[in-house]
Amino acid sequence: MINGLTEAELYSPIEWQDRSEGYQDILYHTSAEGIARITINRPEVRNAFRPLTVSEMAQALNRARHDSAIGAILLTGAGDKAFCSGGDQRIRGDYGGYQDEEGTHHLNVLDFQRDIRTCPKPVVAMVAGYAIGGGHVLHLMCDLTIAADNAVFGQTGPKVGSFDGGYGASYMARIVGQKKPGDLVSVPSVQRRPSAGDGFGQPCGAAGRAGEESVRWCREMLQHSPMALRCLKAALNADCDGQAGLQELAGNATMLYYMTEEGAGGA
Repeated sequence: MINGLTEAELYSPIEWQDRSEGYQDILYHTSAEGIARITINRPEVRNAFRPLTVSEMAQALNRARHDSAIGAILLTGAGDKAFCSGGDQRIRGDYGGYQDEEGTHHLNVLDFQRDIRTCPKPVVAMVAGYAIGGGHVLHLMCDLTIAADNAVFGQTGPKVGSFDGGYGASYMARIVGQKKPGDLVSVPSVQRRPSAGDGFGQPCGAAGRAGEESVRWCREMLQHSPMALRCLKAALNADCDGQAGLQELAGNATMLYYMTEEGAGGA
């Protein structure tokens, strides 16, 4: 039992409300108990993203961030074949980005990575199937990864004439150890299955269980102080994120100060 919730309650069915109107590449759902779910809805391309996909994910994340009724956020992919297979290579241009319908090149997924990182609410990746390339980086950015037994993690950049020199390399090394990601980055054919203690994700068994296990973790987090979770997330990220990380942590400290009698006296 966790703060009054029994195991049966933690794993009870969840009722989702569909809030997806207006989105083309994603689905957005919320629950009355305070969980939002963002689903990459391009299963025909293993949930690869294009600029529109990333833009919609960012909009949905911002929507959940500013919704006072939401306390935890799930990020996942449609179906059980892939969480996300990275950028859609069919529209990768020769000018350093992915082309939108007007031919403009984007790498807006870099902005979305930072959005996840700085979101004050916990973001949980629910991974079934492939989390490859840019999709692998997205799950790394989340605060927790729940991995089905068919989850496959890998970086395929060199194989497609690309690489991730940012979070997909340095932060991955910080999470799993300096030597472990070397084969994933330099040898694209090397991919990893989830296992306990490897740093890539929390194994949960069959793909069908990933959803209920992810909801269970969200429900558990919702039993705790949102302010404490916010400050802990900022503290955990501060040393990796340099001045931006210090700003996030210090901003939370300032917010707490404003809530004191001394801080209110200066208004």
